[in-house]
Amino acid sequence: MAELVLVVDDEEDLADLVIFNLERNGFTTLKALNGRDALALAVEHSPKLIVLDLMLPDVDGLEVFRRLKKNDKTASIPVVMLTAKADEVDRVVGLELGADDYVTKPFSPREVVLRVKAILRRAVSPSEATAKPIEFGPVRIDAERFEVYIEGEKIILTSTEFKLLHELLARRGKVLTRKHLLENVWGYVQNVTDRTVDTHIKRLRQKIGPAASAYIETIRGVGYRFADSHRSPLDYDVMMDDDDEGEEIQGTDPN
Repeated sequence: MAELVLVVDDEEDLADLVIFNLERNGFTTLKALNGRDALALAVEHSPKLIVLDLMLPDVDGLEVFRRLKKNDKTASIPVVMLTAKADEVDRVVGLELGADDYVTKPFSPREVVLRVKAILRRAVSPSEATAKPIEFGPVRIDAERFEVYIEGEKIILTSTEFKLLHELLARRGKVLTRKHLLENVWGYVQNVTDRTVDTHIKRLRQKIGPAASAYIETIRGVGYRFADSHRSPLDYDVMMDDDDEGEEIQGTDPN
């Protein structure tokens, strides 16, 4: 059965271009030209993914996003933000709010399709080999149920945040470069900056809290590592840099 994607953009020609390329690649689509219609269609049809323009005529795209995440029926739907705002600060705001990806105009329709595919691939149920629950320290991940527990309390993560935490925990003790994370979590590296990884790590740490964040180490100039020895929340917090918050350890790129 074809996966349903909701495309939200007040520029109808642009929305139709995205829809045309998605349908060529086997997706079914819905179109909304404003925020109110987007919210109504998302609740009614529960699409697999939403491509959301931020510059909408009625309800601002960021506000649409916030409302989607507050509604239990739409909170888990992945969102790709699509906007003419190319400044890094705008990308960071979108990612920090929990967007799964961010594409700036002008864009290649093929790139949008590739990113949609990559996100939906991440959301697919894991294989039997990776479906067994993983537990270490305060963190427990049940990949088969797509659930994360921190000290026994269930935490709601986006599909990207879930995959990022799963990748770190499954390879605990190993330094994972930003390139590795982009390839294995996002599914691509083209036209994506390291800031994408750093912003998601920051948001992930905020969601899982200090007890679990103590295990995620920043290896300056390289990437990140999930500690393989038990930690105290007091271990978290030590240093800050321009990219991220958390413990920093000097390292050399393993590549």
